[in-house]
Amino acid sequence: MTTHSNELNQSLKINYAWAEGFKKSLPVAMGYLPAGIAFGVLAQVAGIPMWAIMMLSIVLYAGAAQYACLPMLSAGLPIGNIATNIAAINLRHVFYGMPLLQYLPEHKLAKTYCLFALTDETFSVMTSLPNESRQALILPISLFNQSWWVLASAIGVMIGSALSDLIPHLDFALVCLFAILAYEQFQSIKRYFPIGIAVTSLAAASLFTSNWLLLVAITICMLLILARGIWTQRSLTGGNHEQ
Repeated sequence: MTTHSNELNQSLKINYAWAEGFKKSLPVAMGYLPAGIAFGVLAQVAGIPMWAIMMLSIVLYAGAAQYACLPMLSAGLPIGNIATNIAAINLRHVFYGMPLLQYLPEHKLAKTYCLFALTDETFSVMTSLPNESRQALILPISLFNQSWWVLASAIGVMIGSALSDLIPHLDFALVCLFAILAYEQFQSIKRYFPIGIAVTSLAAASLFTSNWLLLVAITICMLLILARGIWTQRSLTGGNHEQ
């Protein structure tokens, strides 16, 4: 009887996690649908085959990197150049994974998928959740978020180039999504330091380069974050010694 009760409770927890994950993914869906549709339309206009467009959304699944791929694929650049640019754009995901490592699923396959699917939007949603619910929700949220993106890409491909003629500058939809999620996260945590680091890094990077602006800005961000971490650790250690 006890075993049956435990299995029932476990099943209810799993069902609740997936239902809650779906609910938490809806705000992301509101941004992913227009951004993903825009990607599908722009990719078709660029002459990329439908199967390749869908594979980009399934295997690559990185909005900014997928947009950046379009002109490179159209120009026929070597795969090495494309991979280097994608790696530079997605370098920030390494830092996304660090604070969420302890909340990853225990199953190896689920853990690997969650690391793969950790986008800006998924990170934003996860860090806004209470610590005790993160491990149960990270897989459902990650899967639902990617499902919205793949669905939106497919819709964009089916709509075709007609939408691109009616609504120019569709690629700006992803920028709008980033801005909205950043604002929502700021409202949740009320911390000004990350904003200061981002603005300072971008300003400093623009003084040195224009071709590698993103990579240099991310590098400066990394150095500033490490410097702040070392300074904070030394301050705490010094305070403990004084006590």
